[in-house]
Amino acid sequence: MAIEITNELLENVSTLIQEKQDQQISRFFEDIHHADIAEVLDDLTFDEAVYIIRLLDSETTSAVLMEVDEDVREKVLEQLSAKEIAEEIEELDTDDAADVIAELPEERKQEVIQEIEDKEHAKEIVELLRYDEDTAGGLMAKELVKVNVNWSVLRCVKEMRIQAEEVTRVHSIYVVDDEGKLQGRLSLKDLLMASTKAKIEDVYIPKVDFVNVHDYAEDVANVMRKYDLEAIPVIDELGVLVGRITIDDIVDVIKEEAEKDYQLAAGITQDVDSEDNVLALTRARLPWLFLGMVGGLSAASIMGVFQDAMDKSPILFLFTPLIAAMAGNVGVQSSAIIVQGLANDGIKGSIWNRLLKEISLAMLNGVILSFLLFLFVWVTKGNLQIAMAIALSLFSVIIVAGLVGTSIPLILDKYGIDPAIATGPFITTSNDIFGILIYFSIAKLIIGF
Repeated sequence: MAIEITNELLENVSTLIQEKQDQQISRFFEDIHHADIAEVLDDLTFDEAVYIIRLLDSETTSAVLMEVDEDVREKVLEQLSAKEIAEEIEELDTDDAADVIAELPEERKQEVIQEIEDKEHAKEIVELLRYDEDTAGGLMAKELVKVNVNWSVLRCVKEMRIQAEEVTRVHSIYVVDDEGKLQGRLSLKDLLMASTKAKIEDVYIPKVDFVNVHDYAEDVANVMRKYDLEAIPVIDELGVLVGRITIDDIVDVIKEEAEKDYQLAAGITQDVDSEDNVLALTRARLPWLFLGMVGGLSAASIMGVFQDAMDKSPILFLFTPLIAAMAGNVGVQSSAIIVQGLANDGIKGSIWNRLLKEISLAMLNGVILSFLLFLFVWVTKGNLQIAMAIALSLFSVIIVAGLVGTSIPLILDKYGIDPAIATGPFITTSNDIFGILIYFSIAKLIIGF
C-alpha cells in the first residue's frame, strides 16, 4: 500500500513511539511498502527510526535498510549487534548483503559474516566483497537460475523449481556446460513448447549478451541500456557464469553517475551532499571557486590593457557583461551536449566532423544574434561603428566559445579524464577571458582607439 508522507502522519508515528504502542505501530507498517517505510524513517529522529526497525520482522527490516539514506543506515547498524545484522543479511540477496557489509568497519565485517548461519550465503557474500564496487563483479548477485545444456527438458524443469526458491525474481534462464561456462539462454516459451524428452541443447538460444566481472559499472549500464535488458549474466576470465546484474542495480549506477556529473558541472570536485559538514563542502567547492576568481582577475587585467578604449568609448563598457555572459552560455551549451553524448556513448565519427558541425551551428546562431544586437545598438545609440564592433565581437565570441566548449570535453575524454568537469566553471571562466579579449581587440580594429 502506497502512502503520502505528511507532517500529520509523522507526528502520529512519533506519538505512538512515545506512548510505546508497539502493536499499533507494527500493524500500521504491516501493509506499507518498504520504500515508504524507509521514507518515514528518514524523516523521523534517529532514535525513533531505530525503535521502529526493532519492531519490524527481519524480511521487512532488511528491505528497509537498503532504501534508507546511507547515513541513517550506518547509524542504525551501529546500534545492532553482529547477530542482529547477520539476521537481516540472511534476508537479502547477495549483492545487497555485500553492499551492507562493505559499509561496516573491518572487524565488524568479520563478526557479522561469522554470525551468518547459511554458510553458502556467507561464502558468496565474501566472494562479492573481493570485487571493486564500481565493476560488474561488485554489482552482481549470485542468485540466478541456470541449467545444463546436456539436461533433458524434464530434468531442467525440476532443477529450475529448486533453484527458483532462492531467487526473488527470475529474469532469465541461463544455459551452461559441464564446466559452468555460459553457453546461452533459455526461452520460457520454448521450454513450455518442447517435449519433456527433448534436450536443452536442442531448444536453447546460443546468442546471449554478457559482461565480464572486471567491466566497469558504466560500461555495464551502457550495454543494458543499448539492448534494453532487464538482467545480464556476468562471467569470469574463463567464461564461467558467476552471477547476474539486474536493472535495479543499474538504475542506481546511472543515478550516482548523474549526480556526480551534475556536481562536476557545477564546480564541485568531490562526491558530497547537503548533509555533509562545512569543511567537506568547502573542500569540494573551493578549488573551482579559486579557478573562477583567477579567471575573473585575468579578465580584469585584460580590461586594464584596454583602459584607453573605455575612456574614449565608455559605451563599450556597457556591453562587456553581455559579451562575457554569451561566451559562457554558448560554451556551457556546447560542452553539455558533448558530455551527454559521451556519457551515453552517442558520439560517433571523427572529432573534426563534430567540430565542423558545432562551427556551423555557432555561425548560424551568431549571425542571428549578432544581427539583432547590431540593430539594437544602432537604433538606441545611433553609432554605426560601435554597433558593428559589438555585433562582430559577439559573432566571433560565439564561434570561439562553441569550439572551446566542444573540443575540451572531447580532448579530456581522449586522455581518460572525466569530461563532466568541462561543463563547470572551467568552460565558463575560459570563455569569459576569450570573450573579453576578442571583444576589445575587434573594437580596437574597427573604432581605432
